[in-house]
Amino acid sequence: MNHTAQTFFTPAGTDRPPNYEMLKEEHEVATLGAPHNPAPPTSTVIHIRSKTSVPDHVIWSLFNTLFMNSCCLGFIAFAYSVKSRDRKMVGDLTGAQAYASTAKCLNIWALILGIVMTILLIIIPILILPAYQ
Repeated sequence: MNHTAQTFFTPAGTDRPPNYEMLKEEHEVATLGAPHNPAPPTSTVIHIRSKTSVPDHVIWSLFNTLFMNSCCLGFIAFAYSVKSRDRKMVGDLTGAQAYASTAKCLNIWALILGIVMTILLIIIPILILPAYQ
């Protein structure tokens, strides 16, 4: 068996041999050279949104269609909500937002008209019936 002795160079002023990290660092400096830019490296962070939430107002439209469907606004809002959901599934977020905005406006008007009609249907009989008795 041939045993070869490996010579380690000890740093000046110390009595112990260098460790692996120190040798690796010296090898990298010898191979790559000293760093050219003494400034610390800068980094750029890019935030990528994976899923953008576009509300399609389907539940609200369905409620307005079933309970407060004055002038068929609830049904039209439901149709726009479904179109918004379809656009969102395809990946057209701009189209989905446009349809969702229209559905929201229609839902607001259907809700306002439904509440006003409900109030009028309660108040008018109370005010008119005593006048005829």
